[in-house]
Amino acid sequence: MGRSRKDKADNRLPERVYKNKYSYVYQPRQGKKVTLCPISASMAELWAKYNNEIAKTHYKLTFSKLWALFLDSAYFSELAPRTQKDYQQHSKKLLKVFGNVDPDNIKPEDIWRYLDLRGKQSKTQANHEKSSMSRVYSWGYERGYVKGNPCQGISKLKVKARDKYAEDDEYYTILEIARPSVRIAMEIAYLCAMRVSDILKIRYSQILDEGLFAKQGKTGVKQIKLWTDRLKDVFEYAREHFPPNDKDSFLILNSNGVEYSYKNFNEHWNEDKKEAEKILGKEITFTFHDLKAKGISDFEGATKDKQMFSGHKTESQVLVYDRKVKKSPTLNLPKVTK
Repeated sequence: MGRSRKDKADNRLPERVYKNKYSYVYQPRQGKKVTLCPISASMAELWAKYNNEIAKTHYKLTFSKLWALFLDSAYFSELAPRTQKDYQQHSKKLLKVFGNVDPDNIKPEDIWRYLDLRGKQSKTQANHEKSSMSRVYSWGYERGYVKGNPCQGISKLKVKARDKYAEDDEYYTILEIARPSVRIAMEIAYLCAMRVSDILKIRYSQILDEGLFAKQGKTGVKQIKLWTDRLKDVFEYAREHFPPNDKDSFLILNSNGVEYSYKNFNEHWNEDKKEAEKILGKEITFTFHDLKAKGISDFEGATKDKQMFSGHKTESQVLVYDRKVKKSPTLNLPKVTK
């Protein structure tokens, strides 16, 4: 309880608040004075201003709270659904380490230490998590929540680019024995260079006279994948096995007749892949995502043509997926006579 005031009328004022000729002023134990309101304000208004200021003083921003503010922002709501999902996933690891720390107390060396330790599990995920953390900091800095971004200047861990190419014998062996849902998804991934998350969301309303309307969940790129005879056969096969009720029906359904979850589909894909391994007598090491790379690799044309086919925003992204060993000409000279 505060000491008794010289002017007993001032005893009704909040603690550490005094008045001058013009206004009521709050003097915290640490920090600068804060003008609350004009002297003409009522006691109710004064106490409301005081309580608001006390709440600010006692509110301690942590990295967890900064992350929550970011997720609740208009900026986050405008990101692609796949990108939003990535942030939710990355937060699980980051908040375990940094959640309760004042974001201004996190230093570049802390970021590097996190990368170093996390990289022992997965260098790729460590880099993705650092990128998400950096974006949250940049967002917070622009809005005055933090003084800077400790992720700036921190190099990513070096990751060997994935170069696995799905060979034809492996691909067609799986395709031959795969259940209908996996078979359809494989062909669309290969022929259209599409991600599994986008394939599982295909509805009959996306089927147009020209081809398949596709919008990438990760990049937002919109394309019409033009029909070929083989692609048409895939969709006819899907219609036979999963007859649609209306245009909103999903192209591929699980065993319960509803939309696939990624987890459920991945389980079925791995089961069918294991059956193919028994036939081939060897391990099949490519992932479902590698089928997109197979499609880009097998597409005939220059990098710019492959970019149009795949829907990537830059040619450098295309190069990551173009994994087929190139055949190069050799110097054609006359034979050397003995």
